[in-house]
Amino acid sequence: EVQLVESGGGLVQPGGSLRISCAASGFTFDDYAIGWFRQAPGKEREGVSCISSTDGSTYYRDSVEGRFTVSRNIAEKTVHLQMDILKPEDTAVYYCARYRLPFSVSRYADTTAVELWGQGTQVTVSS
Repeated sequence: EVQLVESGGGLVQPGGSLRISCAASGFTFDDYAIGWFRQAPGKEREGVSCISSTDGSTYYRDSVEGRFTVSRNIAEKTVHLQMDILKPEDTAVYYCARYRLPFSVSRYADTTAVELWGQGTQVTVSS
């Protein structure tokens, strides 16, 4: 079955860290760029970060640059998002996403560029 499965969400205090993961199955992992989106209550889904399939280049939205780090393990077909110095405004459901081919980094935050979504994992930043 072609799917993405997220894990690792939870509750963390402001300033804390959390790592969420995305496990891919049912397709050739190396062929696709993978991204992370998030959606807070009452807000639109927004692109957070992505990692390309060609050379592992990474991209981040401005508000998480320097705090979040995306990485991938090709052998394990997983993508991780390490989130540090978390803020209450990072609270959201985080979704793993596979982009359509060919991938264009200029569209990494565009939900219409995604053809496969995970089920999401809740991240809550609160004291």
